[in-house]
Amino acid sequence: MTNTCITEGSKISLHFSLSIIDGDEVDSTFGGKPATFVFGDGSLLPGVEAKLLGLTAGAKETFTLAPEDGFGQRNPANIQRFPRSQFGADMVLEEGLVISFADAARAELPGVVSEIGEDHVMVDFNHPLAGRNLAFRVEILSVSAQAETKS
Repeated sequence: MTNTCITEGSKISLHFSLSIIDGDEVDSTFGGKPATFVFGDGSLLPGVEAKLLGLTAGAKETFTLAPEDGFGQRNPANIQRFPRSQFGADMVLEEGLVISFADAARAELPGVVSEIGEDHVMVDFNHPLAGRNLAFRVEILSVSAQAETKS
């Protein structure tokens, strides 16, 4: 029996860890429940999925992800200046504090306080991993062809 290769629509079960190059581990399923998903369903970043194509069960790989394959480059336009008065007087503000904002569609948008001035607060809406080179370690546990669903 041949091992099924990962292709578009494959059902995959795997363990992974995501780390900042020369830094901390950000997320991992090793030692816990594996991730199971269908290739192409949006569970993984497209740059990560592209690196999994052609792998089979039993494969153990470590990939380096450039920002373009991960969470993108940092965008200076995503750093916003707010008047200090927009935050409650009793709110304790400190650099690194994550605050939840609502965007125009009322979706939750987290921002990180990056600077506090006397009359302004700078909030960074970039993804915390934007602009970072990442290491993605993966162990493929199983790969199967996704069954076609008939309607």
